[in-house]
Amino acid sequence: GCVLVVSVIEQLAQWHNSTVKAAMERLCDYIPGKYQIICHMSCCIDREMNADVVCHSLRLCKQDPGQPLCHLYSPPKLHHLCELMHPSAFIFLPLQKSFMGFSSVCAFPLLANLCEKIKYVLRNKVPFEDSDGDKFSTFPTLRGYHWRGRDCNDKNTTVYPGRRPDDWDAKSDSNCNGIWGVDPKDGIPYEEKFCKGADSKGVVLLGDSAGAHFHIPPEWMTVMQMSAKSFANLPMAFSDELDWPQFSEITGFLNSTIGGWTDSLYLRLRKRNRCNHRDLQNISQNGIRGRLIQEIRSGLARNQLLDNPAIVVYATIGNDVCNGERDTLAHMTTPKEMLSNVVQALRYLDSHLPNGSHVILTGLVDGRFLWDNLHDRYHPLGQLNKDVTYSQLYSFLDCLQVSPCSGWLTPNETLRNLTTERALQLSNVLKEIARSEKFANFDIFYMDFPLRQTAEEWRKMGGEPWQLIEPVDGFHPSQIAAALGTGITWQKALHEWPQVLGKENPFNDQIEAIFKDQGGH
Repeated sequence: GCVLVVSVIEQLAQWHNSTVKAAMERLCDYIPGKYQIICHMSCCIDREMNADVVCHSLRLCKQDPGQPLCHLYSPPKLHHLCELMHPSAFIFLPLQKSFMGFSSVCAFPLLANLCEKIKYVLRNKVPFEDSDGDKFSTFPTLRGYHWRGRDCNDKNTTVYPGRRPDDWDAKSDSNCNGIWGVDPKDGIPYEEKFCKGADSKGVVLLGDSAGAHFHIPPEWMTVMQMSAKSFANLPMAFSDELDWPQFSEITGFLNSTIGGWTDSLYLRLRKRNRCNHRDLQNISQNGIRGRLIQEIRSGLARNQLLDNPAIVVYATIGNDVCNGERDTLAHMTTPKEMLSNVVQALRYLDSHLPNGSHVILTGLVDGRFLWDNLHDRYHPLGQLNKDVTYSQLYSFLDCLQVSPCSGWLTPNETLRNLTTERALQLSNVLKEIARSEKFANFDIFYMDFPLRQTAEEWRKMGGEPWQLIEPVDGFHPSQIAAALGTGITWQKALHEWPQVLGKENPFNDQIEAIFKDQGGH
């Protein structure tokens, strides 16, 4: 983190031909006030010292005994290396303490309860603001309605998206789909007239950071594009854990502002049947592996007796083979562990999903695509001076043991192939589960992760494969990849599993017309 921030400051000074202090002030003008702790770093940055040297001098980066010196840029000159290791570096200690103090802000008594609540929210995947405790919120971030359908009455625990309507919602909207009241022409409730027998169902994603749609805006690190507007979404991004589920492949529902368009399984289900409005849940976590049982138990909001069936997409597409460990192969999920984890999760779902639900198991991705298409390209941090490639970034993260995937983000072709081999083994486990396991309340399907088909579609549209990957982390699917993947998944379901998608509601246009007449949006 320190290296990234210092790099941006140094490049701002270069781009605007200013001093480091002026560049720091410029960056501070861009960043919303409460995130300006980095503004205290300007006193310690020297244009002659690269970001690695500065951060080691600040003791925010360190070299453990017996470990290599991790650096993103070319190794520093000898005299700077001596300065870096010299005891006189203690002059930076007060600044180091201020940074450490910021990280332990939760030690303050007045903030301790708030911090504990935030930890609980992140751990259990439930909204921070949820007055009635039904796991749905009227607040967007902190696991709010960016992650699951917006609550329409946060003071009534029996009102939430996805439930079957109470008395056909003649008097109020109990399932938050915006359809309620009685048609004065015939006295029939609108919900009964338009949604009865419509095969309504919601969509639930159980996933990892790709499903949560992890994204760091490239304009945060590309000084040629940087402005105050670049950081306007920073508070929202941090309170959503740098995830953007509101634009994602499965649960996206807003027009994208992060490069590309939004297309999602939820939006297509809603278009197919307007009664499905707001019935979505994204229970994903950055870094999660196949053992999702705790996340499902705490995060899933589905009442087997009161709610509509759901389409559950189980998609941990990489983290079972991805880790930052030195011996990465030894820390990958084994086929035996995968079988146990997934079957355990499916049994729990069977005891909580309404009858008539569906589960789609998504196979793991072939991550060799990442190195093949990115390794020799310049990262956003390296575009100004042509000095940081993705290969260098991957090596830096691997040295720090924080690589998102040491098995794929490596120049070692043998290791990349072995990682893909394990991913294929785990995908085969999922395929066999879908073939052989039977459950009372849902049927189960398998599909490969459609990366190859997505790349083919994008090439036909005139695109390049590297554009399908997030530019900052060089690892996750981009907004374009997510939107294209939706179309491929939908077509497969339409032709092979039409029962999963349900019937097309013939009353959609009438529902929308009445909704607009009533002042809805």
